[in-house]
Amino acid sequence: MAAASACAGLGVISCASGHASSSDVSRGSAGAPVAVLTSISTFNSFVSAVGGTRVRVESLVPVGVSPEDYQPTPADIARLHGAQLLVENGLGLEAWLARTIENAGNPNLRVLVASDGLPAKGGNPHLWMDPELARGYVRAIRDALAKIDPADRDLFAKNAQAYDRQLLALEREIAKRIATIPPASRTMIVFHNAWQYYDDRFGLRTLGVIELAPGQEPNPSYVAGLVRLARANHVRAVFAEPEYSPKLIQTLAESAGIKTIENLYDDSIGTDPRVHDYPSMLRYDTGVIVKALGGR
Repeated sequence: MAAASACAGLGVISCASGHASSSDVSRGSAGAPVAVLTSISTFNSFVSAVGGTRVRVESLVPVGVSPEDYQPTPADIARLHGAQLLVENGLGLEAWLARTIENAGNPNLRVLVASDGLPAKGGNPHLWMDPELARGYVRAIRDALAKIDPADRDLFAKNAQAYDRQLLALEREIAKRIATIPPASRTMIVFHNAWQYYDDRFGLRTLGVIELAPGQEPNPSYVAGLVRLARANHVRAVFAEPEYSPKLIQTLAESAGIKTIENLYDDSIGTDPRVHDYPSMLRYDTGVIVKALGGR
């Protein structure tokens, strides 16, 4: 796990997933907001919701870029050098991050591996796509911020509780939308397996995945197998995200005689105002999925 190796290699770094002593706590000067970096823009919503005006948050991976094959820049190292908290996912999503943290040489950086302690399935890192598991990310961020800024512990707890209620409401809202899809059509073929937790939560089935590993194109026989699966199961569409090349999606969809959907979001929010934060992203994705699979 990226952050685990980073923490092992940097004995001076306090990891928020562990137990920091009072001497480990780094406070902002003169009541300045806590400087937080996230690995991906999707997590900014969680940090902003919990921290409010007591945090300043930005993401390392730009909006619209995949974190799984991201190439960090010197500017990323500089930002890490000045940050107090880094929120990463773990489970191999940010394989490039441990070296970047090491290069930043920031002894006051607290690293939070947000997926720690949550029920990962087969090493799939995309737990946040299930709003129920996203609540675990929020709790971890609440606790990490409280360790850095104990004076605002109650504020963080209050904000986290309010956001938790929003996520519960979001989960119920999505479940109602998915329930409008005919049961026989609740099947997805996706570009990469970012939808396992979402699908498991809401009763959809991930029938097939095109890209089994980041940057690894499937061979023709594998694609042919997906085409057969799609036809046999009457799959209505194949889904992908804007940051990936549409060529493979279109090839499979044309061969199977089904639609292509290339505008789902997961690792990154979008520049479109309709997907500007985590709740709006999941609402948008749900609307796209429901429409494509024959719901309402």
